[in-house]
Amino acid sequence: MESPDPSFRRRLLMESLAVLANDAQNQVTWLARHAVMTDEVALDFNHAFRMAEALVADGQLARGAMADLREIDVILSRMSGDEKADRWTRDGLCTDEGWAAARRLARRVLVAELGEWQQPLPEISVIR
Repeated sequence: MESPDPSFRRRLLMESLAVLANDAQNQVTWLARHAVMTDEVALDFNHAFRMAEALVADGQLARGAMADLREIDVILSRMSGDEKADRWTRDGLCTDEGWAAARRLARRVLVAELGEWQQPLPEISVIR
């Protein structure tokens, strides 16, 4: 299978960060519109994050962004587990400090990369 080109990988990352950076109420609305669960926010980020090192190597992402992306990954990983399921609810998006910390870091990366953190939320296609 061919590896996605750098511009595609960058778009995936920026779109995942746009969702992650957005205000909790906008995230809840986005989730409802696409009929997906809260973990989709983290899954989209995880998928894009796995390709981020290649973006740095291709000159498509500032090396400094990787520290914030790694921290987001750590935060989301620490939030996982059956005993922490309440963090992955739509209410959790609004109240959980882990989501707030991930939001702040995502905003910082978007500002560094795009000049502002407020970006349009992507349209997604869900295959069921």
